[in-house]
Amino acid sequence: MPTAPLRLLVITYYWPPSGGAGVQRCLKWVKYLPELGIEPTVITVDADQATYPVRDESLLREVPPGVRVIRTATLEPFGSYQKLTGRAVPYGGFANEGAPSLTQKMMRFVRGNLFIPDPRRGWNAYALAAVEKLLAEGATFDAVLTSSPPHSTQLIGLELQKKHGLRWLADLRDPWTDIYYTKDLHRTAAAAWLDAHYEQQVLRRADAVLVTSPETERLFRRKLPDLAKGKIVVLPNGYDEADFQGVSTPPTDCLRITHAGTITARYRIDTLLKAIAECQQRYPLVPWRLRFVGQVDAGVREQIEVAKLAAVTEFIPFVPHEQSIAYLLSSSILLMAIPDVALNRGILPGKIFEYLATAKPVLCVGPAGSDADQVLREAGAGQALPYDDYDLMLSALEQLARDWQQNPNLDLPHARPTLYSRRGQAARLAELVRALAGEGAAA
Repeated sequence: MPTAPLRLLVITYYWPPSGGAGVQRCLKWVKYLPELGIEPTVITVDADQATYPVRDESLLREVPPGVRVIRTATLEPFGSYQKLTGRAVPYGGFANEGAPSLTQKMMRFVRGNLFIPDPRRGWNAYALAAVEKLLAEGATFDAVLTSSPPHSTQLIGLELQKKHGLRWLADLRDPWTDIYYTKDLHRTAAAAWLDAHYEQQVLRRADAVLVTSPETERLFRRKLPDLAKGKIVVLPNGYDEADFQGVSTPPTDCLRITHAGTITARYRIDTLLKAIAECQQRYPLVPWRLRFVGQVDAGVREQIEVAKLAAVTEFIPFVPHEQSIAYLLSSSILLMAIPDVALNRGILPGKIFEYLATAKPVLCVGPAGSDADQVLREAGAGQALPYDDYDLMLSALEQLARDWQQNPNLDLPHARPTLYSRRGQAARLAELVRALAGEGAAA
């Protein structure tokens, strides 16, 4: 006789039609959990009231039809922000703002000191009310998962655990108080203390803490070395095999390097651009092309101009996820970069796994020995090229140019690393839920 599925309450601000990288993790988990014996219920924000930096309506098709999704109202200050600054809702790390104006600096101070942990905390009361209504109607849950950022979402899980004793998984896709743009918030000592207090409460009270990289686990353990062994679980992002059923079509008339996603001057690709320009001179028979898909700030555009690569560079604004993958598959090489910020050795962008799923070489600008460097090396897709190592960059590019002259199809022969499949990651999460529910130990 089949056993009844376990019930998991998933609380996440970012959910379709939100676009961008942040929505993928919970969406893909929920997509595969039902077939793994876990029945998810999602609580998220009303899309008409949410403040998403980008929207991707196509992702709505990936939500399984049997999954209950409850959308709530919210109360956030971003409408006032847009009126005062005339700017769009900020991306994570203010990636779409460039050099801040005086008004923007003032708004960042307000955001950092009056809205702790973040301005989306106004959603919490509505989300909690939705949970209370479910419980009053007789709903039961074997566990609750809160995913952040926004890290204010973790306070929902904290409240539910304190009030109802629910088993709780806190999924932190990014560091909290140590995130690189904290310094841009100009926090007072009191505000910084309160934010750190919230962070410690969540880390201590959650039954399990999920992080996306080994370095983030080490970061949290340095702060709280007395946390129980096994409490922090590294569950990386990944790629959905269903998204990569298309055929790889690298161009034969040019060597095309594609970057997908947001990129700013903090990502320090200026030296790589100079090396590409040098390769243009050394290999005149190789038609180099650059393509950026997504948000590209003015600083990067200026670097491209300085390197005299504007004539061979194409800029494509944000596109739906499926179209972004199509651009990856029609490339020769993929470009990614780790921002040159504090504690960046633990930054493991979700895009790295989708890059690996294409089986194409990856040019990665970032710190050697980082988590991203290790993933690329293990997959045989490339290595991290330190920000100022011009000679190493030039050597890597020259080898790619020579390979392209022999065969324009640079696709790698290895299979996709199944370790990072979204289905596999959902299976790992299902094990954790079963362990919390007392049905077995997590592997």
